[in-house]
Amino acid sequence: MPVQATHLRSEGDVNNTPARHQWNQNIQDDATQALLKRDSDVFLHQSMSTPCLDSLEAAQGIYIQDTRGKRYMDFHGNNVHQLGYGHPHVIRRVTEQMHSLPFSPRRFTNEAAVQCAEKLTQICGGDLNRVVICARRHFCCRYALKLARYITGSHKVVSLWDSFHGASLDAISVGGEACFREGMGPLMAGVERIPPAVSYRGALPSKDGSDVHYADYLEYVIEKEGGIGAFIAEGVRNTDVQVPTKAYWQRVREICDKHNVLLIIDDIPNGMGRSGEWFTYQAFDIEPDILCIGKGFGGGLVPIAAMVTKEKYNTAAEISLGHYTHEKSALGCAAALATMEAIEQENLLEKTRRDSEYVKARLDTMKQQYPVIGDVRGIGLLWGVELVKSHVTKARAFDEAEQVLYQCLNHGLSFKVSQGNVIQLSPPLVITREELTTALDIFEQAIAKVCKDFNYV
Repeated sequence: MPVQATHLRSEGDVNNTPARHQWNQNIQDDATQALLKRDSDVFLHQSMSTPCLDSLEAAQGIYIQDTRGKRYMDFHGNNVHQLGYGHPHVIRRVTEQMHSLPFSPRRFTNEAAVQCAEKLTQICGGDLNRVVICARRHFCCRYALKLARYITGSHKVVSLWDSFHGASLDAISVGGEACFREGMGPLMAGVERIPPAVSYRGALPSKDGSDVHYADYLEYVIEKEGGIGAFIAEGVRNTDVQVPTKAYWQRVREICDKHNVLLIIDDIPNGMGRSGEWFTYQAFDIEPDILCIGKGFGGGLVPIAAMVTKEKYNTAAEISLGHYTHEKSALGCAAALATMEAIEQENLLEKTRRDSEYVKARLDTMKQQYPVIGDVRGIGLLWGVELVKSHVTKARAFDEAEQVLYQCLNHGLSFKVSQGNVIQLSPPLVITREELTTALDIFEQAIAKVCKDFNYV
């Protein structure tokens, strides 16, 4: 039985809607339509993947280009595009590596892998100095959960509702997105979930606007349930851009320390500078016990992820926590090392913090002018604009968000919609101020049109 599209308005924009079908039908190009049909005929269909939006033939810098030659500024990028596409330093490093050592069996080490791991521990700082490299996000989270079990002797873990840590069975077991668990049957036992710290439509408002009380739910579960080994969460919820306060995270760190619970930060979508820091936890002045990174780690070129932990947890030498074919990938490590070098050489962390102030000012001004915007929130170059039908009821503006998406696509700006009504703006960190201004102009024009078409006053 088909699932209603409204139920799937969570992790990303929904593809099986009248607006999506209309977009596809409006593509007046036989070659594109033929390729879309071939795609539909051969790939397994699933929500948020099929039908595809369009077909691509090129990607360079902040732009993706479809097979008709139309370019889009990519403010989505599946979070791999911190350096945009085809960054010359990453291409050069990987090309050199391909000619010398294209693959390294995991029983052997190589210079690229060691340099990558050394550089990674350097930018993490603090006590995070032990690395595992793997090829995919869910491998990374899987390793973190297994290590936490071994260290603590407990299989119990706390996570957040609405969280996403990958789509494998163990990842959806701890994840908080219900749509990924639907129809999957029994999952990993011992998972407890608590409400996330949300600022706009939280079910647990505080009189002073603080979100610290959300951390108290972690302590409540730890004390009532007993035997909790780990708490796993994104430092910043990526898809609909929920940004907790520094006070919240420092309270979480305090609770974990008090109860000997390992803190696992999943920074897979937001690491490599998205927050204006190398990793989001650094923006909150805390340090996790285990860090998971990926996506942008490979420079938009090579799939690679990593788990980083502390020396005192390097205690599992006599057991097998997991072996990964690409855990010493010379190509992946060359791409990751080049990514870290490029971010440093181009001062992208500082640039991202400056760009963040500009984006915030532009979006806050729009919020004052256009009543469809209920909330603006973000950090670095990750911003969420929540569209509502009413500032009083905060009813989600689903249709309005879809119209903004397709209006912007028509004018060369691509992004994703989360929760059905949250526009997520996540540009490459290498974007110029001129390009950023152009993108926000396109976005504002679409917002203005929606307000007019839907009779907002």
